[in-house]
Amino acid sequence: MRRTSFSRWPCSIARTMDLLGDWWTPLVLRECFYGIARFDDFQRELGIARNTLTDRLRRLVAEGLLEKRAYQRDPVRYDYVLTEKGRDFFGVLAAMSAWGDKWLAAEAGPPVTLHHEECGHDTSAEVVCAQCGEPLTAEATRMRMGPGYPPKLAERPDVQRRFATQDPA
Repeated sequence: MRRTSFSRWPCSIARTMDLLGDWWTPLVLRECFYGIARFDDFQRELGIARNTLTDRLRRLVAEGLLEKRAYQRDPVRYDYVLTEKGRDFFGVLAAMSAWGDKWLAAEAGPPVTLHHEECGHDTSAEVVCAQCGEPLTAEATRMRMGPGYPPKLAERPDVQRRFATQDPA
């Protein structure tokens, strides 16, 4: 069964989910931030099937989040290293972790904490407005069509209704 592709949808959330595809991909990226770079180490740490891991690593390389660097010649073996695009995914993982800590952590507290090396404190991610620094909440934020929204789609009544419900009365 073929899965639906969201890669051309006019929505960054849908496009990101298309890239991620499943729950293994963010976990592979998480392991990269722990310093894991070798196939066997990913496989051991995650307990993921080798064919599934091969597919996820291939996809992350093709999408430019990881790059392969040979560390052995005979036979050729590779490290999988985060690119700038891959390192930028850290904020997504940090936001997911913050949500999970709030809503899914056991009574003992978060299973993992983030420690900010620059200030020396444990912390958590908070999504804030890039302009004023105030927290972004659903109640104080609305979605509008951006400059990359396809003009033909923007004319459709269902799309206009969707964004009209976001406009203040």
